[in-house]
Amino acid sequence: MTQPPLERAHIGIIGAGQLGQMIALAGLALGHEFTFLDPSHRPPAARLGRHIQAEFDDQSALERLAVECDVLTFEFENVPVSALEPISRQQTLYPDTRVLRIAQDRLQEKAFLAQLGIPVAPHAAVDSLDDLQAAIAQIGLPALLKTRRLGYDGKGQVVLRHPTDAPAAWDAVQSQPCVLEAFVPFSREVSLIAVRSRVGEQSFYPLGQNRHAQGILHRTDVPTNDPAQPQAEDYARRVLTALDYVGVLAIEFFEVDGQLMANEMAPRVHNSGHWTQNGAATSQFENHVRAILGWPLGSTERTRASVMLNLIGRLPDARPLLALPGTHWHDYGKEPRSGRKLGHLNITSANEADCRAVAARAEALIFGNPGSAV
Repeated sequence: MTQPPLERAHIGIIGAGQLGQMIALAGLALGHEFTFLDPSHRPPAARLGRHIQAEFDDQSALERLAVECDVLTFEFENVPVSALEPISRQQTLYPDTRVLRIAQDRLQEKAFLAQLGIPVAPHAAVDSLDDLQAAIAQIGLPALLKTRRLGYDGKGQVVLRHPTDAPAAWDAVQSQPCVLEAFVPFSREVSLIAVRSRVGEQSFYPLGQNRHAQGILHRTDVPTNDPAQPQAEDYARRVLTALDYVGVLAIEFFEVDGQLMANEMAPRVHNSGHWTQNGAATSQFENHVRAILGWPLGSTERTRASVMLNLIGRLPDARPLLALPGTHWHDYGKEPRSGRKLGHLNITSANEADCRAVAARAEALIFGNPGSAV
């Protein structure tokens, strides 16, 4: 159902981390104001609007957020649906709770994608050690045991290479409901950032090619005219339409024998889309704001060759990096911690070869060895 557009708005964001911060930075420039709900004492986004410090399932705090804001959104998908359903009847929430319910459960997500004719890896539900052993017999090894809920950046995942690994793997996930997923012989991982507005307009960014280190996104490159773009857009369009989706949506794909297989989707702005801040006509963050308000979407065209490097665990000295041509520094204002995303570096150039060359120099400065992560 299409909704009428909003004009200047007060936007409520559930979560006040770096994604909420970057949404707000884009929205403030458009004339909007923000309130954030987050349990942290000094989250990154709190300096950009009012901060309601409360747990994500605090019903009273959620109701206050709903009352003072014109529209609600969220920066990450692991917010309890049971807490959001009452306020979604009181205030508009994009994306809606149906989307969250699917995205929060890996088994439901795979079933939903498969129903749309989008290929997914062979998998089986696992609710006990006996189930795990049966799934190993069905799926084969090596395989990946993933918790159905709350896993991200490699958390809640265990690799199994031999049937004798099953008991230790089941202990490692603390006997939580899981999915056993077959390893697929993919040649690369790509992600598509899609956006659909509350009035039904859709648009798609160029595919990003991702590299991971220790389960965390390390680098995203954005090639010119990726041959997988039409198929990725077709699959994303199916998801957007089936869910009557509003906002930015990211879908990660494996490429297997030249065909795309969906890995997972994230119903929000996404780390692999950070390059859009400096390399696209309109950033994913601005387009998310435009989408939830019903404003015309901005162009998703790639304006310059782009590489994004995550800054994880510690921040390097910015000055040598900013001395490199076409570099753009983004510091989230977070305390250093092992495995924590503290910022990112966008590298842009009119020439792809030059962009990759600068990215290699930046990696050497950040990580010591190009292609490795801290």
